[in-house]
Amino acid sequence: MNTLIIYPTSINERFVGEIVDALRDGHLIICPTDSRYAICCDALNNRAIERVCHLKDIDPRRHPLSILCSGISQASQYARIDNVNFQLIRSLTPGPFTFILPGSPRLPKIFKGRKEVGVRIPDNTIARAIADALGNPLMTTSLPEDFTREPEIHTKIDGGDTPEGDSTIVDCLDSSEPTVIRQGLGDFKY
Repeated sequence: MNTLIIYPTSINERFVGEIVDALRDGHLIICPTDSRYAICCDALNNRAIERVCHLKDIDPRRHPLSILCSGISQASQYARIDNVNFQLIRSLTPGPFTFILPGSPRLPKIFKGRKEVGVRIPDNTIARAIADALGNPLMTTSLPEDFTREPEIHTKIDGGDTPEGDSTIVDCLDSSEPTVIRQGLGDFKY
């Protein structure tokens, strides 16, 4: 496993380029977010997504999958965001929130059986820079504290300490009544 040190206040573009190349080749990475470190892959690479699901013992038909986006513009390409949800997301991001939204047809086939997708726009410049340079979202899942399968990870990004906690999950499928499914680090106010 390759470890790259990237400072959130000074993004190393060469390292980001190396990470994007690895993601496009289907490799998995460990990346900091604003809630904890996460296992990530290219959200448009079905094989990489399957590897993440296998690694974490996730059944994608039953377990919701989340994408990490560089901003609302990128998120709107892969999730349906109406005006009400747009205003909500804009007011809370970047931040430690996962919004459950209707998925769009641009998501890969592993998402097709699902009607929704979790969308994150974290307050972490490293994660957003990678999604921006990749040109599409990362599929992401939290890194377990007892993670021992590091040989399956291509690159670990050391971006310093992250808060130890989960994102707040907000169900926005009914935009007139967003509901907190899991209270985490984000303080949800509607």
